[in-house]
Amino acid sequence: MNIRPYRSLLYIPGANNRALEKAQSLSADAIIFDLEDAVAVSEKNIAREHVYGALNSINYNERSLLVRINGLETNWWEEDLSMAVKSKAHSVLIPKVNSGNDIRKIEQAMESMLPNNKTNIWAMIETPDGVLNSRDISKTSRKMGGLVMGTNDLQKELNTRFVENRFPLLTSLSMCVLAAKSAGIACIDGVYNAFKDDKGLLLEAEQGKDLGFDGKTVIHPQQLLTVNSAFSPSYEEKELYLRQIEAFDLAIKEGKGVAVLDGKIIENLHIETARKNLALMDAIQRLG
Repeated sequence: MNIRPYRSLLYIPGANNRALEKAQSLSADAIIFDLEDAVAVSEKNIAREHVYGALNSINYNERSLLVRINGLETNWWEEDLSMAVKSKAHSVLIPKVNSGNDIRKIEQAMESMLPNNKTNIWAMIETPDGVLNSRDISKTSRKMGGLVMGTNDLQKELNTRFVENRFPLLTSLSMCVLAAKSAGIACIDGVYNAFKDDKGLLLEAEQGKDLGFDGKTVIHPQQLLTVNSAFSPSYEEKELYLRQIEAFDLAIKEGKGVAVLDGKIIENLHIETARKNLALMDAIQRLG
């Protein structure tokens, strides 16, 4: 089973060479090289050059590498996209995706820039239209790799309060998780702004895990340990997963549809979960 971990996706400002270099030693599962919000207008071109240089010269090991380009309403997105597909980035992250048409536009542009490129497309969902069209967005292209929640912008668009339990956002968050799961792609929770508030971060990360998110975007390396821990499978249960698989395989050989282990029924759905978590553990260990 080939699984990439997406517990933590760290935003790195594209114009910050020191941060681009330091990212290779951080414990993020994925890096988002940001050309959008984290880059001043006067630095857009230099940031693009810095990111291209970093992607092609720095060894980021097994981490997933995404480039967040500027929005389709700007004058920079085409040059950003061209750089991304010609670099060693795995994916391009599109901000403020409102419909499947945005994805089709990106896909067509990518093909004209570099035919048969293997770069995946990720979509940021941060507008009401994006949420309402998240199912269509998730299934528009075979290149779709995941959805990333832009919770700050979404809260602004919805005119909701910033509250600890994120109650005003729960409908939007769940709709996007459902859309991504239906399409078989990743779904990543939004950032937690108070990067020194470990307790609040943990509560929000655990909530995201419970909602079905695969991981969470982070804005500061200090948040990585907490987020990685919240979205990691339970290593204490590794032996249990192995025993479940062994018991179920034996039951199948005996012509049974279910197994019994420690007084509990073990069905195929439990085995699928066990195999997925074991594969995720292996992928996490490979990241180092």
